Amino acid sequence: MRSLLFIACFTLLVSLKLNAFELNDKLDLKIAYPQATKIQVNPKVHNLFDAYQEQDKIGYVVINTNFSETIGYSGKPIHMAIGVDNDGVIRGIQMLKHSEPIILIGIPESKLMKPFEKYIGYNVLKGFQQKTLDDNEIDIISGATVTVIVMDDSIISSVLKAFRALSLIETKQKVIKEIRTLKPKQANEQRSWQQLLDNGSIQNLHLTSNAVSQKFLDKGYSKAANRVKSTDPDEVFIDLYLAVVSLPEIGDNLLGAGEYKNLQNKLLDNQQAVLIAANGLFSFRGSGFVRGGVFDRFQIEQDEQTLRFRDLHYKRLRKVYADGAPEFVEIGLFYLPELKQNEGKFDITAEFVFNLLISQEIGPREKRFFNAHLAYQIPDKFVDITVPVISKLQFVPEGAEQKAENRAEALKLIKGIWERKHTQIIVLGIALFILTIIFFFQNQLTRHAKLTKMVRYGFLTFVLIWLGFMQNAQLSVVNILTFFGSLIGHFDWSFFLRDPLVFILWCSVAASLILWARGAYCGWLCPFGALQELSNHIARKLKFPQLTLPWGLHERLWAIKYLIFLGLLGVSLYSIELAEHLAEVEPFKTSMILKFQRTWPFVVYGLSLLVIGLFIERFFCRYLCPLGAGLAIPAKLKLFDWIKRYPKDCGSPCQICANECMVQAIHPEGHINMNECVNCLHCQIRYVDEQVCPVMVKKRKKRERRDNRSQLSKINLTIRS
Repeated sequence: MRSLLFIACFTLLVSLKLNAFELNDKLDLKIAYPQATKIQVNPKVHNLFDAYQEQDKIGYVVINTNFSETIGYSGKPIHMAIGVDNDGVIRGIQMLKHSEPIILIGIPESKLMKPFEKYIGYNVLKGFQQKTLDDNEIDIISGATVTVIVMDDSIISSVLKAFRALSLIETKQKVIKEIRTLKPKQANEQRSWQQLLDNGSIQNLHLTSNAVSQKFLDKGYSKAANRVKSTDPDEVFIDLYLAVVSLPEIGDNLLGAGEYKNLQNKLLDNQQAVLIAANGLFSFRGSGFVRGGVFDRFQIEQDEQTLRFRDLHYKRLRKVYADGAPEFVEIGLFYLPELKQNEGKFDITAEFVFNLLISQEIGPREKRFFNAHLAYQIPDKFVDITVPVISKLQFVPEGAEQKAENRAEALKLIKGIWERKHTQIIVLGIALFILTIIFFFQNQLTRHAKLTKMVRYGFLTFVLIWLGFMQNAQLSVVNILTFFGSLIGHFDWSFFLRDPLVFILWCSVAASLILWARGAYCGWLCPFGALQELSNHIARKLKFPQLTLPWGLHERLWAIKYLIFLGLLGVSLYSIELAEHLAEVEPFKTSMILKFQRTWPFVVYGLSLLVIGLFIERFFCRYLCPLGAGLAIPAKLKLFDWIKRYPKDCGSPCQICANECMVQAIHPEGHINMNECVNCLHCQIRYVDEQVCPVMVKKRKKRERRDNRSQLSKINLTIRS
């Protein structure tokens, strides 16, 4: 009753809790924008701040969460301030507020912010307008993978959205777009080169020397313009042709039947290919291209997506087979590469742009550039076109568009995280499948005591090393608190999908609670539990004495972990940050994630629990683990009893299993407390042991007497005969 009253009080406090974000209390201009002396609210965009140096406006301070729904692993926003000048150059980044459990106590903020120093001096506007092709690989911090990825995704996107609000970046027109889908493959028609040009299957970029020279002059590059000029101003600088040859009619006519068949065999599902052919003074391929390199003179762009080609996407061709096709100096077949994580999909039915970077040397180490563009869209004959019908009375709630955009960005981010972890996901899936087989066939397995122990200790070693130390996939009571907070607030699955291994583990736990109670996770999948059990196993081999607490004391100590869990749950309703601090009662972060690289009080606490565990097996699991307590409560819904007992013999008079149970989960009267059982299967080994279990010993002796009588009868019959 007192616990329920305690929780009710904290629930009431939730409604009184101020969850506002106080900018003035957190922002430090020395970090966010070192050149600024003050900030003011922008008169046009009220969630943006203008930065001033004395009286001169020098840029802006963007609070990322004002423009992007930057939700971290905790399910709470990660607030950052980004200082960016009038030209779009980032001048500083400051962490303002977060609720990430791994950072609150563990990884210092200075280490967390280190990977983002690369953005200082980065021109966001220039990068967006020129669509620069940096790989943008972020240095992932061990134990904070999701947090770092979310922060990295937020910095540029929030600045771009702020600049769109200021109309510094052209905003996309909001029009009802037609829906274009590829038609089913039809019989190919023979088309000449000129016919393919006329129907738009081939697009042409033609530049003369004089036109290129004028382009350089328009950009103020007179020296480059003079270098381009030739005796004949109409001399062809580049005459380039582009076509999508993965479409049957275009590909079959341009490549020839044999080459087109080879192309079809090599294309992956939904992959496309283009043909680029050119004549002239300028090479689209580039004379500096080498095997293993990147084609740095051109790229394909669609909306905000950019495709750049490497040598593995390229095949050199000798000729174009369409009737009337000219001879070309350069012909290349290019397979469109797969887009990187979070970049969506390339739509072959929509318009895209071939962007050719024209360069001219003006000195030994100096060049000038400009971009020439060739728009391309496959002819309408290859697509079905429909226009969606939208009701004139359609009501769009205020803010719905921004929410939809934030939701789409979150899904792209999640997709990228899962794609990065596909190998780990497969490994975890195999491990969970093996564990499921172990439980479903435990009756057959436990008939072989040595094999059962080998399987168990082998699986625990895998969980400790791979799942714990390498992947940091240690579940925590913080996950339960976050989930509970989401249920009473705004629930969103994307909060929990940002760590694939943890999400999969929680799904498996949810299923296993119904089948096997909490023992499936606590006994087999918890890395810290594995560390305790394996270290105790070594201690037993070294003859460390094992302590058994009196049953009365042991039974009362069980309650401690439930009180800890209820306390943390109540505190989380008031402040998730405070609850995450108090959740340090779990040594998981210290041992598994930070590998004891922490300040000495946390290290001493974690090591102390392990040392006690050498003498009292799984001491922390028995008495202190709030995660185990949190799992034990829904485990009451367990549907099946997989642990077999002999009702008339177990507990009275036999106490063998009770005395040998590693966590003392068996009551003196023989009943197993499934809230405390870790499904180690030791009692099931004893259940069928004909040398130890009294019931099985009786059966064995009875069988032996029966066999002896049968043998004696056979001997007597032999003598008589």
